[in-house]
Amino acid sequence: MLSHVLRDGHSLTAALESALQTVESGQDKAFIQALCYGVCRTYYRLDFILGELLDKPLKDLTIKALALVGLYQLRYMRVKPHAAVSETVLAARKKPWAKALINALLRGYQREQDSLEWKADNTRYSAVSHPVWLIKQIEQDWPRQAEHIFLENNRQPPMVLRVNLARLNRDQYLQKLSALDIPAVAVDFCSSAIILDKPVAVDLLPGFLEGLVSVQDTAAQLAAGLLDVRAGNRVLDVCAAPGGKAAHILEFQPHLKELVAVDVDEFRMQRVSDNLQRLKLSAKLVVGDAANPRDWWDGLLFDRILLDAPCSALGVIRRHPDIKLLRRAEDIKPLQALQKNILNAVWPLLAQGGVLLYATCSILKQENEQQIDTFLMKHSDAVEMPIDAAWGFAGSHGRQIMTGESAMDGFYYARFRKQ
Repeated sequence: MLSHVLRDGHSLTAALESALQTVESGQDKAFIQALCYGVCRTYYRLDFILGELLDKPLKDLTIKALALVGLYQLRYMRVKPHAAVSETVLAARKKPWAKALINALLRGYQREQDSLEWKADNTRYSAVSHPVWLIKQIEQDWPRQAEHIFLENNRQPPMVLRVNLARLNRDQYLQKLSALDIPAVAVDFCSSAIILDKPVAVDLLPGFLEGLVSVQDTAAQLAAGLLDVRAGNRVLDVCAAPGGKAAHILEFQPHLKELVAVDVDEFRMQRVSDNLQRLKLSAKLVVGDAANPRDWWDGLLFDRILLDAPCSALGVIRRHPDIKLLRRAEDIKPLQALQKNILNAVWPLLAQGGVLLYATCSILKQENEQQIDTFLMKHSDAVEMPIDAAWGFAGSHGRQIMTGESAMDGFYYARFRKQ
């Protein structure tokens, strides 16, 4: 699975989804996930240490992935060291040359662990386990918050639930959790959000299959309230997959005229359909390019538009640590251009007096404040609506949430009214 990420550029989520179908034991699945997520989270540190142990770089990326798995177990897991070494060596049995190499690398690490860890602590990219380009970018945008961002990116995120307030209130759901001895706390500034003390399999959550609750980070749950949907509104959710925000809007205001959810990816749109079906909600689902509304728009204006823009996703690294391996510095400008194109394309679809909410799960100013500055200069009929909230902080435009703030993912929101 890790070699699919390292060699083929696949997302870890996709690699896990396909491979774990063949694993029957829940305990084994949890162990495999812990290994894969852990290696991605600490990749730049482990890669530095591996480089110190090798005379020359490993060209075989499957064997490199295996070496990283062995190092991760020795450094971060409570696996007995002899078992970590012997099982990792055994996993290389199809390549006899690799067995001896893996054995030598892992035993070398055991002998030199203190000096290797000291070197890793004193090399910038390995100390914070981030790629050099991303370190520079974060330090440029957020010099005072950078160290905290690096730390939070490398932590495991909490499991956060969104209670379906159209079906029951949050206190009632907390009682259901308490009855099953699942400790949880409410989030004071978000009426639907609950944070679990420990992650739980969704099929163990009371009422999950019946649509009483969904899994969604608190930061993402703020969108529905910011959009301020009213009864009778026609709402457009742009780049809607996997459908969490669309579902929350429908729960938040059950008396909409219509919600239209648009996404360019047919496979991901199926996930929107599945989520809405579980929650017993309905929306008009459209597979189409948000940057070209003429291909799918029916000509009727919308009262509210949510644009959850395609972005670098650098605010959700703690949930998807493979982003640190897959994202490149050169990816940002094309994403900026795409965001700009979609913003300009959907703005004419908004009725006078209507509200557009722009959202990203990024912490980069190019995708957030700077993007909005460009938009406002071009559109004289767009008036920014300040977001006064107990979370995040106001930038030159919009409001930024830093990764880890109040246990949230990194997120950005900006809101406009058409005059």
